[in-house]
Amino acid sequence: MAGDAPPGVTFLGVRHHSPACARLVAATVAALRPAYVLVEGPADLNGRLDELLLDHELPVAVFTAYRDAGRRHASWSPFCGYSPEWVALTAGRAVGAQLRFIDLPAWHPAFAHRANRYADADQRYAEAVDRLCATLAVDNVDALWDHLFEIGPDDGLAERLAAYFDLLRGESAAGEDDTAREAYMARWVRAARDRAGGRPVLVVTGGFHRPALIRLVADGPAEQDWPQVPAPDPDAVAGSYLVPYSFKRLDAFDGYQSGMPSPGYYQRVWEDGPQRAAEALTEAVAARLRARRQPVSTADLIAARTMAGGLARLRGHAHPARVDVLDGLVSALVGDALDQPLPWASRGRLAAGTHPAVVEMVAALSGDRVGRLHPDTPLPPLVHDVDAELDRHRIGPGDAPELDLTVPADLARSRLLHRLRLLDVPGHRCDSGPRVGTHAVLTERWSPTPAPDRLARVIEAGGYGPTVLDAVTALVAERVVLLGGDVDGLATLLFDTALAGLPEHSAHTLAAIARATGTVTDLTALGRALAVALGLWRHDRLLGSAGTAPLGALITAAVDRALWLVEGVRAATAPADRGRLAALVAVRDALRYAGPALGLDPAATLAVAGRVAADQAAPPDLRGAALGLRWSLGAPADAAGAVRAVAAPSTLGDWLSGLFALAREEVVAGEAALLGVLDRLLAGMDAHDFLVALPALRQAFGWFPPREREAVARHVLSLRGGEGDVGARDLLRLDVDPVLVAAARALEARVDEVLAREGLREGGPA
Repeated sequence: MAGDAPPGVTFLGVRHHSPACARLVAATVAALRPAYVLVEGPADLNGRLDELLLDHELPVAVFTAYRDAGRRHASWSPFCGYSPEWVALTAGRAVGAQLRFIDLPAWHPAFAHRANRYADADQRYAEAVDRLCATLAVDNVDALWDHLFEIGPDDGLAERLAAYFDLLRGESAAGEDDTAREAYMARWVRAARDRAGGRPVLVVTGGFHRPALIRLVADGPAEQDWPQVPAPDPDAVAGSYLVPYSFKRLDAFDGYQSGMPSPGYYQRVWEDGPQRAAEALTEAVAARLRARRQPVSTADLIAARTMAGGLARLRGHAHPARVDVLDGLVSALVGDALDQPLPWASRGRLAAGTHPAVVEMVAALSGDRVGRLHPDTPLPPLVHDVDAELDRHRIGPGDAPELDLTVPADLARSRLLHRLRLLDVPGHRCDSGPRVGTHAVLTERWSPTPAPDRLARVIEAGGYGPTVLDAVTALVAERVVLLGGDVDGLATLLFDTALAGLPEHSAHTLAAIARATGTVTDLTALGRALAVALGLWRHDRLLGSAGTAPLGALITAAVDRALWLVEGVRAATAPADRGRLAALVAVRDALRYAGPALGLDPAATLAVAGRVAADQAAPPDLRGAALGLRWSLGAPADAAGAVRAVAAPSTLGDWLSGLFALAREEVVAGEAALLGVLDRLLAGMDAHDFLVALPALRQAFGWFPPREREAVARHVLSLRGGEGDVGARDLLRLDVDPVLVAAARALEARVDEVLAREGLREGGPA
């Protein structure tokens, strides 16, 4: 237990983002009129409290970014109108109290594993909470909190909160990080007590910390000076800025670590009380459902309110609580079976498959409020640099640039837009342009994408650096380290650095891919890296990396590694895998377009392909691809004979997927024997076998673009005695899913069998 608070100091333990706790804080400040109001928050912001308390439209947050040679950290300290910490600051200022944040800075190692300062400590005392939930027959800590504090009277609230947090803290131990924070906060409390001259001191912190702070302040020595605020290492980059926040980002159903979900609902509780909040919630859900053309009648609303009121009385609530209203709405509005548990019965993000009406209920509780900073709020340099760079390159918020990358001015605009894309700054989306694995594309088309949280995201990106170039450079350097040996991620980053015009970091990324190539075991990832490297080696005139030795060395190593991995794949019945087929396509293209220049050995490649094509333990798609690789590189390949060996319905389509992926041009060029054999195989299948083979066959023919598919159709028509482009195009215009057609034919065949067995076919006995 916490013991008695030291004379002159009042400790309020709160749950972050709780209207009940915010009301208690306001009432306590008004009653005490303290000399000091001390709040759990970053002490390095004490010199900027005037900035924090400007007339912002809440919610807002303090965003902190930190970066040194070994660590990158970002965190948020959010405030909304009913945050007890915010009320402590505003109410304290109103009565003339001196205000202080008393916690360690957000960049401090004590917060290294926390993205949110005000994430409640529920997991630390989960066992005690679970016992309380079981005793009081509630689902989780949110329903427990409403039951005990949020819906009940304010009389005796401070005592009930103290007893609750003393009980929970008494059954759990703080970790090393919390111990360091509490020791630091206690020093601030003792210093304020010794300076208050007998006037009251009010301390507002998370309830988890209250018992420890009472003990540390009572047992600790006097403090002659305010504690020193820790400073980051000289080689580190750290900074904090205010950012607009939103109810969506505050909501636990969207993944936020706060103690309270449904911020829109609790805002109404704060402003109007629980009874009106319950009525407003029902109205909001009905409005959202009606806006989506879902029928909600007046009778439905009456039933929902009646059910919510009955549940509240049954559960001992003076007013309907959040879960009472939600359970009443589900009872009245959802008649279907639910595939997922109701989300308010647990915590965390909404599960896939949640009923649409339930999704709308959660959205109505969340609210759509977005904060706005006061115009006098200082902003990080990156915000101004982004605006200046966009102005300099004549890109407005509503523009849809169409860029010719051979024109220097357009190339510079493209690089700026790609740098902003890498920094996750909204504003424009690239709809078309250079892509991995395609031939050289020298034009781009962008479209505007307005976003209400754009300013917040630019401020957050400012944690990487003061200018666009500095920030994107730091981001890429960090990402290279974080990706480690992930060659797929590194390949994507390599292509992005080329588009963004960052040659130095393209070289660093290329070196990281080269280091990882010798140990990678993921053929799909390696294939993507090879495709990126080959594309840059062939086409990158913009960065000047076309034909360079480092890219050539990577291509050579990647081809060797890919061929080694292909021979090790064993799964005789595995379905076709587009990723590994794309890897072999990259190997083929490397031999075609870079082989002579880089000294790649076609004989070694053909030998590997021959072994894989004949290996019955290899997956069908790889066997087909290996044959296609030999064929596409000019080696003899009896595709017509090989297809007869894999004529089983369960493997034919997968084998063809591999063949078509590597040699579709050769198929279209007139391999009449292959298409003829294939046509006879398919014609000879009964309905059941064809239905088994059809899904994989569709995937296989999906490798052909429309023009080549039409060429195949013309050849099939010629085999059947038909001719003409019109007839071939008609074969491609099937309005019904072929799988459905095949299933219908199979069903008809089974019906015919039953009719024949029972003597009911046409012409049979009446």
